[in-house]
Amino acid sequence: MPSTTSGTVRPAAISAEGWGWRHAGRVQPAIQGLDLRIEPGERVLLLGPSGAGKSTLLHALAGVLGDEEDDSDETGSLLIDGATPREQRGRAGLMQQDPETQVVLSRVGDDVAFGAENLAVPRDEIWARVHEALDDVGLRTAAGGGLALDHPTAALSGGQKQRLALAGILAMRPGLILLDEPTANLDPAGVLEVRDAVNRCLDKTGATLVVVEHRVSVWKDVVDRIVVLQPGSAGAGSGTGPGTGVLLDGPPDKVLSEARSMLMAAGVWVPGYVPATRGRSNETPAAQLLLAAQDLSVSREKPRRKGFKTIPPIPVQTGISAQVRAGQALTITGPNGAGKSTFALTLAGLLAPVDGKVSAAVELSEGAGIDPFRWKADQLISRIGTVFQEPEHQFVTGKVLDELMFGPKHLGHGGERVDELLERLRLTHLVDANPYTLSGGEKRRLSVATVLAAHPKILVLDEPTFGQDANTWAELASFLSELLDAGTAVVSVTHDQEFSAVLGGTELRLDPANRAQPDRQEAGAV
Repeated sequence: MPSTTSGTVRPAAISAEGWGWRHAGRVQPAIQGLDLRIEPGERVLLLGPSGAGKSTLLHALAGVLGDEEDDSDETGSLLIDGATPREQRGRAGLMQQDPETQVVLSRVGDDVAFGAENLAVPRDEIWARVHEALDDVGLRTAAGGGLALDHPTAALSGGQKQRLALAGILAMRPGLILLDEPTANLDPAGVLEVRDAVNRCLDKTGATLVVVEHRVSVWKDVVDRIVVLQPGSAGAGSGTGPGTGVLLDGPPDKVLSEARSMLMAAGVWVPGYVPATRGRSNETPAAQLLLAAQDLSVSREKPRRKGFKTIPPIPVQTGISAQVRAGQALTITGPNGAGKSTFALTLAGLLAPVDGKVSAAVELSEGAGIDPFRWKADQLISRIGTVFQEPEHQFVTGKVLDELMFGPKHLGHGGERVDELLERLRLTHLVDANPYTLSGGEKRRLSVATVLAAHPKILVLDEPTFGQDANTWAELASFLSELLDAGTAVVSVTHDQEFSAVLGGTELRLDPANRAQPDRQEAGAV
């Protein structure tokens, strides 16, 4: 029940009758035949395999679906408090899978205040809400970065931006809170902080909650209901057809106990379940050195001119040393804001070191020079392939097949690996789709596939298992294990301990105090 501090928040009711949506340019709908009723104040965990239409439903409820899709098609009805979501804009606060798209202003405090300002909340109340929301999501604690209100949003890590987006929603005090994979890129402590922040907000306001999260254990004790969307028409977890309504609906314990096997078959991460994978078969500890970082200091900032002086960037990490070897995995771990992604991009030749150096061995450089940052684009993608934390940042075409063929064409290859990648990563049915209309999990698999199509010797992957259901996670982990066995080196930035254990290799842990932990240990023991 909401407390007496709930103010004017009015929890929203949701009703869907035969509702469906087809994205522009797609033959099949993303979701169809949905019948669903959510009462005011209910807390619902929405589950289903990757591609079942979960994100599509959340975008529809937020009233933002189809704004730029002239050829899209809607069937049935979807209502909030008896009116269409477009007519109820402002009633719902949506946190999307990619928090980068939700950062609006250049300073942390202003960004959190933005939504409340647009709802005409009185100024004094806005800033009280901003402080409260930032405290709730942990961004003002030492562990969360201890951020001031004027801290630049451009300097935040992916995980910090995720918390920032949530803070902006909490400050709006919406009647309907919609969360799309809100903890996917967070460190373990951050996962609990964000979950608990949402729970506190719900206790205060009584708002309705719909949260999409593949890992059930995070939200099981917060929600009072689990709704599982029907998998694709070709079978559970196949992802080869649209969602066709509700598969299961009920109290969490009842759904999880009575339908555990069915949920696992559909790719749902039920508590205690880790899917079987084809792990490493021939890991060799004395593999050939391909790339090395020595006393590396890293930053995403560029040097600035001030009068006659050049001001160097402030590093987020210093003194990092690491080695990348053929056929071995290197896992980069640590809390949000520790500089993991920045280090990975520097190692991959996409950012210049602030200090120290990255050196390529002769077997990798093959005449291109020792410094990957100085390589030309075609020299880089054929040697080091990078998958960004935000998949959309590497899409360059309007069709999935064209995206996969882009790298091979520019390298003069025939794209002989494309068909295998489409099948292994469950993207065959999407060859003609626009990459930007895919689900979060599908975008992630496509971003991995586009890099693999160029046959690089080193893969650098930032949160590679983000948005994956259990079945697609197992296929991706198995595929990467096979690549390791074939001699490809895999560098991963991840909070996914099960994924690290499958790939094996070594772990490099970065702490948030601008120093890398020197000890390296077996990743399987993380």
